[in-house]
Amino acid sequence: MAIKFQYNKTSLNNLGKQLKMRQNALPTLQSKESALRLEVRKAKDQSDKLVADLQAALQRYDYLAALWNEFDPGLIAVTDVELATVKVAGVKTPALRDIKYEIRPFNAFVKPAWFADGVGILKELTRLGIESEVCLEKSRILEYQRKKTTQKVNLYEKVQIPGYKEAIRKIKRYMEDEENLSKASSKIVKGRHAAEEEEEQS
Repeated sequence: MAIKFQYNKTSLNNLGKQLKMRQNALPTLQSKESALRLEVRKAKDQSDKLVADLQAALQRYDYLAALWNEFDPGLIAVTDVELATVKVAGVKTPALRDIKYEIRPFNAFVKPAWFADGVGILKELTRLGIESEVCLEKSRILEYQRKKTTQKVNLYEKVQIPGYKEAIRKIKRYMEDEENLSKASSKIVKGRHAAEEEEEQS
């Protein structure tokens, strides 16, 4: 990225401000990046744990497999998933607040006794599945923000800060050269005047 500048004091001051702003922002961005990296790992671990819990629960209820054929799947339905927005390292992420179920009434005297347990089991399984999806989405959002923050850190660290420093150095060198040329030319002019005055006096 080429930094546009002019060889004057105004440009030098502007570049100095831009450089200072980036140098001040860099540590904050770096700490945000490491915080996001940690939170991404946490969210992924949480999602993996929930998926493992779901698998374990499915295996735990495997012995009921034959009975599920008798179960009425329309007996329970998820009607709403309430999400909250939680800020993690300055990033808005979803968090599961509540799952609303609709449970159709059934006659406990006619249906098998385990139907009530079946409803409880399905509630547990759906909660694990939905919560793992929410955690996965949270980790996706955090990972996206982490990548963006890493790009900004690299842009500041590897491109902009060195670029501004180089531009400032060039302007300072140019202004010093201008000053030296100006001093040298005024010395030459003074020298000529002195020589002319000597010629006039002699």
